[in-house]
Amino acid sequence: MKTEKPFNIPKRLVWQAYQKVKANKGAEGIDNETIERFERNLIGNLYKIWNRMSSGTYFPLPVKGVSIPKKSGGERLLGIPTVSDRIAQET
Repeated sequence: MKTEKPFNIPKRLVWQAYQKVKANKGAEGIDNETIERFERNLIGNLYKIWNRMSSGTYFPLPVKGVSIPKKSGGERLLGIPTVSDRIAQET
């Protein structure tokens, strides 16, 4: 049985990415999971991200679309990824 992961991603990188995402205080994504809710199972959630990224099986969820006003009038669509996806993108 092969125990090595196809992608060498240090767990420390995932931890550092989580800290950056937490400091940014972004909104929840399509899964409605906030940083606070993510932290209820922090170690398990970070491990899941690391494991899926390291094995090449991480696939992001769709982004949540939110309309925001433009300075010049009108609105534009802003895409908000999930907390997990923001951590994965930051890694």
